[in-house]
Amino acid sequence: MASFPRIAVIGGGPSGLALAAILARHGRSATVFERDAGPLARGQGGTLDLHRETGQAALERAGLREAFLGVARYEDQDSRVLTMEGRVLAEHLGVAGDRPEVDRFALRALLLEALPEGVVRWGSRVGSIEARGDGGHDVVREGGVREAFDLVVGADGIWSCVRPLLSAYEPHYTGISFVELGIDDVDGRHPGVAALVGRGKVEAYGNGLGIIAQRNGGGHVRVYAIFRVPRDWVRRRFDFADPGAVRRELEREFSGWGEMFLDLFRVAGDRIAVWPIHALPVGHGWAHRRGVTLMGDAAHVMSPFGGEGANAALFDAAELARHLLEDGDWGRAVAAYEGEMFARIRPAAQEAWDAVAAVLSHDSEALALEHMEHVERG
Repeated sequence: MASFPRIAVIGGGPSGLALAAILARHGRSATVFERDAGPLARGQGGTLDLHRETGQAALERAGLREAFLGVARYEDQDSRVLTMEGRVLAEHLGVAGDRPEVDRFALRALLLEALPEGVVRWGSRVGSIEARGDGGHDVVREGGVREAFDLVVGADGIWSCVRPLLSAYEPHYTGISFVELGIDDVDGRHPGVAALVGRGKVEAYGNGLGIIAQRNGGGHVRVYAIFRVPRDWVRRRFDFADPGAVRRELEREFSGWGEMFLDLFRVAGDRIAVWPIHALPVGHGWAHRRGVTLMGDAAHVMSPFGGEGANAALFDAAELARHLLEDGDWGRAVAAYEGEMFARIRPAAQEAWDAVAAVLSHDSEALALEHMEHVERG
């Protein structure tokens, strides 16, 4: 029987930490290389809805079911679709669903709490992954520090440094860009905005534009202004050195929309981000190569409109861990994981591609309703 491999996980996001946590629960170790200086070094993005059969299942395998229930927001599962004037097209309110919201910071914190000291190497930016003659690979950090591993797992996101070892494909721009803004203490300071957003998410489309406003924990709301434009248009259109000017220009871009939507821009804070949405091709895969594999966005980044990205990434970790723990031949285990993952991800990637193609189309309201009903049916 082959010995358990020395495993390097590149990236300390949800999938990388989940893999390490599940292995640790079973007495196996992995080393996680994370470029962030620490868990609070930068923002982690918006809230996630974790699905029972994928994201939550992965946390259960890590022994984190009870910890997850302590941070999950079951009360924030409402969703509404409005017209640009504010008329309600569809809503699902007070739904006792099984896809609770959880902030990314909270998810990262509970995964970190499940790991032994020293598993995560903070401030470790990987410069290269170099093959060795024995089938393993060296992880070379910036500065030239080199460590040998049997298996390198790329969990390092959309611009993965590990992916080129397996695939020549790069994520392509989908034609959609988000401008993200944030509103703090929405219930205390902006009750009108709080009423619009409700206990969950509200989205609206019209005049070739879109808005999504999403409640996060602690009374914070994330707002996304959505454009179908060339990749560099947003940065040419707005002066991000002047947040006030960005807010005013967003009002102009959304001229004709209801005042309740324009208020989202008016009361937002000064922290503004730009997210050009990228995706790998539907059906992306690679020929198995011993000693290296991918998970999450590194393997199958897709648009956020399908709502499956983080859940798929967590389940990737759970399934790779399962194969490694159950099969005495770890090389065969990785190959089996990859084949199953390719087949499992394809429908979700196709749905996400179809959804991003529909956004801001001539019939975006009807297509948004169709997508919402599909998501609600699970």
